[in-house]
Amino acid sequence: MNKQLERVSFAGMLVTLGIVYGDIGTSPLYVMNALIGDAGKMGNISPDYVIGSISLIFWTLMIITTLKYVIIAMRADNNHEGGIFALYALVRKNAKWLIFPALIGGAAILADGTLTPAVTVTSAIEGLKNQHLGPVAFSNSQHDVLLITTVVLLLLFVIQRFGTGTIGQSFGPVMVLWFGFLSVFGVINLLDYPMVLKALSPYYAIEILFSPVNKVGIFILGSIFLATTGAEALYSDMGHVGRKNIYATWPLVYAALFLNYLGQGAWVINHANDAAYRNLSDLNPFYEMLPGNWRLFGIVIATLAAIIASQALITGSYTLVDEAIGLKFLPRLIVKHPSNIKNQIYISNVNWLLCIVTLAVVWYFGNSQKMEAAYGLAITITMLMTTVLLYEFLKAPLRRGIALTIALFFGTIEAIFLIASLVKFIHGGYVTLTIMLAILYIMWVWYFGNKRREHYERESEYVSLLDYRDQLQELSKDEDVPLFTTNLVYMTKIKGDYQIKRSTMYSILDQEPKRAKVYWFVTVNETNVPYESNYTVDMLGTNNIVNVQLYLGFRKSQSVSVYLHQIVDHLVDQGVLEPQVPKYSTQRKRKVGDFKFVIINEQPADLVANDQIGPLDKRLISGRIYLQNITASPTSWYGLEFSNVVEESSPLFIVQEKDQYLVQRKIYHYVDDKTHQ
Repeated sequence: MNKQLERVSFAGMLVTLGIVYGDIGTSPLYVMNALIGDAGKMGNISPDYVIGSISLIFWTLMIITTLKYVIIAMRADNNHEGGIFALYALVRKNAKWLIFPALIGGAAILADGTLTPAVTVTSAIEGLKNQHLGPVAFSNSQHDVLLITTVVLLLLFVIQRFGTGTIGQSFGPVMVLWFGFLSVFGVINLLDYPMVLKALSPYYAIEILFSPVNKVGIFILGSIFLATTGAEALYSDMGHVGRKNIYATWPLVYAALFLNYLGQGAWVINHANDAAYRNLSDLNPFYEMLPGNWRLFGIVIATLAAIIASQALITGSYTLVDEAIGLKFLPRLIVKHPSNIKNQIYISNVNWLLCIVTLAVVWYFGNSQKMEAAYGLAITITMLMTTVLLYEFLKAPLRRGIALTIALFFGTIEAIFLIASLVKFIHGGYVTLTIMLAILYIMWVWYFGNKRREHYERESEYVSLLDYRDQLQELSKDEDVPLFTTNLVYMTKIKGDYQIKRSTMYSILDQEPKRAKVYWFVTVNETNVPYESNYTVDMLGTNNIVNVQLYLGFRKSQSVSVYLHQIVDHLVDQGVLEPQVPKYSTQRKRKVGDFKFVIINEQPADLVANDQIGPLDKRLISGRIYLQNITASPTSWYGLEFSNVVEESSPLFIVQEKDQYLVQRKIYHYVDDKTHQ
């Protein structure tokens, strides 16, 4: 891990505020508004309702965000990465069934990530209605709100390519100002009704769940849960900023949030029966409690904070997808590292897919109130799945009974939140659940399609490269076979005992004998050092069969052709390989011949006629290959766009099962136009 993330620093804390707390930090924009909606209208609200609701918020943040995620879950890091997939990677050896909570939870948080940017930015932009910003006057049109929201979100997704470090440094000061703003105006309004401080007692949190002043009963928790939806994103973003910087900043963020909730609560209590407010059900106390001269500034800073809220989910999505690729939950995608910190990444495909879905959500719902009704349902599922995996993690350092008690404690609370949030399904929750199921289906097909394929690939599908040394050397010298290329390269993983997929040898020897002077089998290994580049060579006791293990830092481009030319130069200079001086060349003193890279594309056509594979397995395997073919190609993955690449199709199974029911009935011979049996 980069040393910048191993210690607490002012710069690290600034980046942390910029990219981690956006989601949970903007909850004061809509939580109290949702609670007013639960009450029906302002006139129905009593001091007991407000104090009880704020007490629920305080203890939800304390139990779920602080205790579960900051104190416990963040100890479960995988090479300093957080999130549900990192947690699964730590415990997957415990039991095979753990794959199910990992897939469900991962799909749910990725789906929820499409709604967070939509609801936060839209709710903030709606505050600009009928406002004047210098010479600019904003209308009351919701269509204008949607257009501005679309532009803001597009700009946000465009700047992702510059890296979270750059973004965090620019967003950090804004979030410092935001949390300071929350605290100051929270305290100012709190002083008008100090009795709201009773919300610190858990008694009022429990009382409100059963009090007659709470007309929605347990379903009030659906609105309360909005205050902690960013907890899972906080855990996922740990790898971007480091655990210690989160430890140092969370108490400050928690205090700022709670002070603002107290201030909003005090304002609501003091103005619930005012003639201007008592019949309103759609009211945002965050804006209303600001003095006239500060309201416009509050709208501007809230809009900026809402943009940063989207950032927290976007960066968390990159991390989750990268981990999912490593765990073989998702197809291979091009991952870029805009900075020297390995954990800070950018995935173009994810960025633009997330952008499209988010904008679709904005225009489908049309306003933030409808989005809020759907918000948070999927994330409760993720939290439950995280608790299941956390139990498996805690069993090792703690006794099983203690780990189970902790898991049941959090699981019970989260199950109650899930039940309370189910009412959101008919109000828009079906959208995020539909997105979740689509993501889950892709993960399911990719992971289990690969597992079923491996199941049917018997040991005969792998062969020892050592067994083919003599044939390769003989083919290389056989002048009766036209020379295919000087250097024939296969990007294929060779196992420690020289096991290689049969399809590779089938390509060289069976499809069309490929005569080359040198046969290369190259494996690319990514390392944790940004600009590392080195390699090992195993000649397998020959002078023309080369097993290359290439080790590249995570910021090095995978331009395999460039590296191979240098490796040939080194081996020729050392006398390991014979010089490959080409007869014609634009380069003087060139010692390297031509290269051809062979890419083998597996095709599922042979699945149809394979009676040994069941219908469901055929669909899984075919779907897996389809996803493989529409995502990052080996040519782009290995930087071979300008190289001589030959693509070949190969059946999944070179060794086909014999049909045991095939029986010879007759043989016919044809002699002098007469048929004899």
